[in-house]
Amino acid sequence: MSDRVILFDTTLRDGEQALAASLSVTEKLQIARALERMGIDIIEAGFPVSSPGDFDSVRQIASQIKDSRVCALSRAVKGDIDAAAESLKVADQFRIHTFISTSDIHVESKLKRNFEQVQEMATDAIKYARRFTDDVEFSCEDAGRTPIDNLCRMVESAINAGASTVNIPDTVGYTTPTEFGGIIRNLYERVPNIHNAIISVHCHDDLGLSVANSIAAIEAGARQVEGTINGIGERAGNAALEEIIMILKTRMARFGLEVGANPQEIHRVSQTISRLCNMPIQPNKAIVGGNAFSHSSGIHQDGMLKAQNTYEIMTPESIGLGRNHLNLTSRSGRHVIKHRMAEMGYTDAEYDLDTLYDRFLKLADKKGQVFDYDLEALLFFENQQDDDDHYRINQLNVQAGSSHFATASIEMQIGDTTVTEAATGNGPVDSAYQAIARATGKALAIKSYHIGAEGGGHDALGRVDITAEYDGRTFHAMGLSTDIIESSAIALVRVYNLIHRQQRIEQHKQRALEEA
Repeated sequence: MSDRVILFDTTLRDGEQALAASLSVTEKLQIARALERMGIDIIEAGFPVSSPGDFDSVRQIASQIKDSRVCALSRAVKGDIDAAAESLKVADQFRIHTFISTSDIHVESKLKRNFEQVQEMATDAIKYARRFTDDVEFSCEDAGRTPIDNLCRMVESAINAGASTVNIPDTVGYTTPTEFGGIIRNLYERVPNIHNAIISVHCHDDLGLSVANSIAAIEAGARQVEGTINGIGERAGNAALEEIIMILKTRMARFGLEVGANPQEIHRVSQTISRLCNMPIQPNKAIVGGNAFSHSSGIHQDGMLKAQNTYEIMTPESIGLGRNHLNLTSRSGRHVIKHRMAEMGYTDAEYDLDTLYDRFLKLADKKGQVFDYDLEALLFFENQQDDDDHYRINQLNVQAGSSHFATASIEMQIGDTTVTEAATGNGPVDSAYQAIARATGKALAIKSYHIGAEGGGHDALGRVDITAEYDGRTFHAMGLSTDIIESSAIALVRVYNLIHRQQRIEQHKQRALEEA
């Protein structure tokens, strides 16, 4: 049995399903690159048949990710498998992941079939997927509640059909570690061809046991583990991959198993996904929570001063949470910025130096001193206004005082037209939003508005996350600035641009239908 555990990340598929608003292709690519840099073995990029946007995202990721293998999900249906293969064919190597339910409740209530029919559908799908690649993964959905005899039969037939990886999901987070580990041991004892495939596990956190179940399965012989960064996903979420990585790293003497991921990338990837997905990390979250390396008890603090490992079983540096460097001011040149970015692990291909430097100078003039986290925030929000944006802010002025109303005036570029509008509101942000709505001629329903900070202290950058609804669809965007009103306006205008792009896609699809 291998002494290496394969890491399968499904943040862009299972994780994204749980978000209030879908990620854009650009955002998905940013996450995929972060996962690749971290050393994730398999990146499940999406479910191509589900929508044209998901298909395009998978195709874009497959064309650009080289060091991780890109995977796409499909049901045990030929049309799904065709879509997955078509979206992935631009990659040098790829995986098709097909699945079908195997538990009695799913087979009878959801699929309206018997087990033998489901077994035949599974083997047919695997054989069909093998036409496109020899890397086919098959999942027994709701394996945790599948009778063990049926599960053994399904796993054996899936391997015979050509599945190189067989996944055993605890889809509804029902099992306990003893039970789930027992399922994996039973498979190894009873399935005669089991050593011809890698056994994978995919655990959900409905009872808070996803990581514990995953570790129990690894101890029982599973050699691929599936999860998401920060544990995001359907309902209560998936197993948090960063926790599994650090368990295996920290307890190497117990498990004796290797993982290929670089743990020093964990903090950065976690923060990137939290921001892009608009999913804040709870302070007491293991590994990546804000309190994970904080010590409040006097006894603990005294112990830490005497020896760090008295109360820390891993260091902040081990997950990439290092000290921030200073000495970046408006006098710093491009070469200094490039050097700092390289020290933080960013390659030249991941950002445009001229754009980043221009934004750095503007921030340095406002703050005086710029930190590493500021540079990362500038990189992260580099595309707050893209060259092809339909809506752009030229100028924004807001006046507010102790009176009830605030007044905002805005000059916007809308396509080739310059529009100027003014409005009042019950506060500076509301007045700015009213002025933008007047300028665009589109009224949105703001469903959530959250203010956060990038960095610390009195000169932290203000970050605004908004979720809005328009024409029955949900959109999420962020803005970043030293001025919270400006960051609020940037976030709203980004929503308008997302709406405009979605409308262009719909128009293109309609024209294609008419021409057909």
